[in-house]
Amino acid sequence: MKKILFSFSALLTALVTSAPVHADFTIPGFELVYTAPVETNLVAADLRDPVTVWCEMFDAARDEIVIGQFYAAGKPGEALDKVMARLKAAGTRGVKIRFLMDERGKAASDAATLAQLKAIPNLELQIMEFAKVAGGGIIHAKYFVVDGTTAFVGSQNFDWRSLSHIQETGLRITDKTMAKQVKALFEIDWQAAALIAQGKTVPLSNSAVVPADTSQAAYIVASPNAYNPAGVADSETELIRLLGAAKSEVLVQLLDYAPLSYGPNRTRPYYAKIDDAIRAASSRGVKVRLMVSHWNTAEPAIHYLQSLAVLPGIEIRIVTLPEATTGFIPYARVIHSKAMSIDGKTAWIGTSNWSGGYLDNSRNIEVVMHNQAMAKRLAQLHAQTWFSPYAKPIDVLKTYPKPVKG
Repeated sequence: MKKILFSFSALLTALVTSAPVHADFTIPGFELVYTAPVETNLVAADLRDPVTVWCEMFDAARDEIVIGQFYAAGKPGEALDKVMARLKAAGTRGVKIRFLMDERGKAASDAATLAQLKAIPNLELQIMEFAKVAGGGIIHAKYFVVDGTTAFVGSQNFDWRSLSHIQETGLRITDKTMAKQVKALFEIDWQAAALIAQGKTVPLSNSAVVPADTSQAAYIVASPNAYNPAGVADSETELIRLLGAAKSEVLVQLLDYAPLSYGPNRTRPYYAKIDDAIRAASSRGVKVRLMVSHWNTAEPAIHYLQSLAVLPGIEIRIVTLPEATTGFIPYARVIHSKAMSIDGKTAWIGTSNWSGGYLDNSRNIEVVMHNQAMAKRLAQLHAQTWFSPYAKPIDVLKTYPKPVKG
C-alpha cells in the first residue's frame, strides 16, 4: 500500500512540474504570480515571478503609483534592487508615487532602503500607526496600483527575501473595477494616516458588516470591515461563508494558523471563528488539506494544529525549506503564501494569515475567484508542495522544538 501511495504522489508531482510552459498563467482580469524559493524544486515554469511583473508594471506607469506595505527591506545585489531601479525611473519621468507603510513595520525595515525610497523623485513616503485605526491592528496587506487601472495583491512583502528565498503567491489584476477598489482602499488609509498625525479621529466607512456580492465571478474582500471602501466586502465574513459552502475538498496553504489572537502583555485570546468553520466542514464530510510553515510549530499554536489533525478528513502537513547554501538567512526560507482552492471551483488568494488580529482589525486584502482554471492551478501548486520532500505530516504526539525565525 505504501508503494502505491508513493507512486501516486510521485506521478502527481511529475504532472504538476511538467506542465506546459507558457509566458504566464491568466484568466480574464488576473495573472497568477509566483515566487519559487531558490535552491528548491518548487518551480512553476508557467508562472511569472514578481520581479518581472512589478518592473513591467512600474515601467508602464504614466501618472501615478500607490503602494501599501507593512515594511521595506532591501539588500545590495539582491532582487529588490531591480524593483527599486524601475520605481526610481518612474518617479524620474514624473510619475507621482505614494508609499504607505505601517509604523510597526519600521523595526523590520532596512534604514538604507527607506532612505532610497525617500530619495526617489516624486515619491512621498507616509508611515502610519494603523493600530490607532482599528484596535491594535497593522497594515499587513501587500499591494500597489498603477494609474488606477492595474493592481497587484499578494503575499509578497517589499523585501529582497520575499523575491528569492520565500514561497509566495500573488495576482496581477487588470480588471479595472477591482483595481479602482484597491485604489479606493489605499485612499482611505492614506487619509487616515494624515488624520492620525493631526490627532484626529478616523471616521468609519461602514457601521454594519458588508457581505460579498456572490453573483460576481470575482471580487475583492478586505479587512477591517469598518474601514473598507464601497463595494468591498468583509473578508472574515466571506472566508467563513466559503468554508461553510464547501462540499467536498478544501486545500489551504498558509504561513501559520491558530485560533488565537493577540492581546495585551503578550496574551493570546481565543479566536474561534475560522477554526469553528473548518471543524464544521470536517463534520459534513469535507476533506481538508491544510499546509503550514515550520514557523507554525511554536507554542501554543502547535497544540491547536495537533488537535485539529485528529479529526476525520483533516490532514495537516508542516513544510520546512532547506537552509540556503550561503547560510542562514533571518526571516526567510519559509512558505508564506495565503491561498485556498475549494471544490476545484473557487480560488482565494490574499495577504492574511488565519489567526485573530488579521481578518478582524488589520488591513488585509483577499481576492475570490469563482473560476475552475484558477482553482485547478492553485490545487496543482498545493499538490506540488504537499508531495514535496519538504512537507511532513504533523505528528500529533510530538513535542516540536521552537522554530528559529530570525
